[in-house]
Amino acid sequence: MKISLLQLDIAFGNPQVNYAAAERKIREAAAQGTDCVVLPELWTTGYDLTRLVDIADPEGKATKALMSGLARELGIHIVAGSVASKKDNGITNSMYVFSRTGAIAGEYSKLHLFRLMDEHLYLHPGEAKGLFTLNGTSCAGLICYDIRFPEWVRAHTALGAEVLFISAEWPLPRLAHWRALLISRAIENQCYVVACNRTGKDPANTFAGHSMIIDPWGEVVCEASENEEILSGEIDVHKVREVRAQIPVFSDRRPELYL
Repeated sequence: MKISLLQLDIAFGNPQVNYAAAERKIREAAAQGTDCVVLPELWTTGYDLTRLVDIADPEGKATKALMSGLARELGIHIVAGSVASKKDNGITNSMYVFSRTGAIAGEYSKLHLFRLMDEHLYLHPGEAKGLFTLNGTSCAGLICYDIRFPEWVRAHTALGAEVLFISAEWPLPRLAHWRALLISRAIENQCYVVACNRTGKDPANTFAGHSMIIDPWGEVVCEASENEEILSGEIDVHKVREVRAQIPVFSDRRPELYL
């Protein structure tokens, strides 16, 4: 499967500009023969948290309509990053996944809110796992800060997830952490890690870029620069099964003693 990560420079607090930019990039990736497109975290608004009440997408409806239509028209899967979704119980940081038919394949709201960027003041945390199936493969969606919680990642791979899709707005000062954590999650879970970060700046942060695809051995398949770009790479889920058979981490686990 060819996967394309859209490492975008997000227009701060301007959903209409960001929707148009994302559509252009999705069409560009599709023209290059991709099977699946992945977007970064909060790509419709950026971290304009103080105005989310006004600019968040009610129930994710605008995002779903655009992404579903593009997936169906272009015949590609879309892991539509995450957007601020306004719901009855608050605003969530929610990822939506679409199959090439345009159907919703999965939905996940960020479980771990990042206090250093004030997420807990404006966002409501998710309460469910991010498992979904795409192209017959068991996958999971995670968002940014989630990768610092290996037990949360393992909760998905222990249930069979073979590909982890991660959307992020990861700051440049912690680039070394980004790379180390992603590679570690791939090695310890013997899975592909497909991680799409944003690039550029907002009023408070400079972002790292360096979107990556990592294989089940922890080898980097491809890695972006710090600039806006479309990063594409191939994954083969048969490699996940080969690695897990060679080093049987999952059957050797003793979870009854871990707590």
